[in-house]
Amino acid sequence: MHAENHYINRIGWLRAAVLGANDGILSTTSLVIGVAAASESRDPIILSALAGLVAGALSMAAGEYVSVSSQSDIERADLRRERKALMETPEEELMELTAIYEKRGLSKELALKVAHELTQNDALDAHARDELGINEMTQPKPFLAAVSSGFSFVAGGILPLCVAFWAPVKEMIYYQYGFAIIFLAILGAVSARSGGVRPWKPVVRLCIWGTAAMCVTAGIGYLFGVNVG
Repeated sequence: MHAENHYINRIGWLRAAVLGANDGILSTTSLVIGVAAASESRDPIILSALAGLVAGALSMAAGEYVSVSSQSDIERADLRRERKALMETPEEELMELTAIYEKRGLSKELALKVAHELTQNDALDAHARDELGINEMTQPKPFLAAVSSGFSFVAGGILPLCVAFWAPVKEMIYYQYGFAIIFLAILGAVSARSGGVRPWKPVVRLCIWGTAAMCVTAGIGYLFGVNVG
């Protein structure tokens, strides 16, 4: 027998990392585009990108930590309720587990036998996995999610910041948009490879939504912008 490396095992950090990198690229690029649409000098563009990068990374990490912690709190609350139910009404819980296995295709006799043996081994683990859908592979990890989001946001946000340093100010919007699409396409391909799926759907999805976000931001910059610097 050999150990299989399933893609689902990566869902905890991969989702947070892709979300962070995507947000880092998009929010920083959109911020630069919005400021560049109302600015004739480089300094305010770079300062806004840097400020957005720092604030965005901290916000992303904090938000991801709070969000995943809330999920973890809900799972712990459900486990407490299940533990209490197993102590107070064990027979009802056994029948509930039996019914779950019957719905999956086992005969009533076999379902009862499986439920009984699993209950004898670890009743709470059996109910957590088969009734609540809680297992080790998808268990929320708040700290890991926060670190993944924060660092990936920085990794994504640095790219448009670098473009802001050398791209011509007059053509800044076009340079930012062009490189952002390249960055998003690379991110989509990498995330697809990490998740074991074909790359074209994630690439197209990221590029379409990225384009929409940047167009809206540039429009706001043109609409409300007053020359800066």
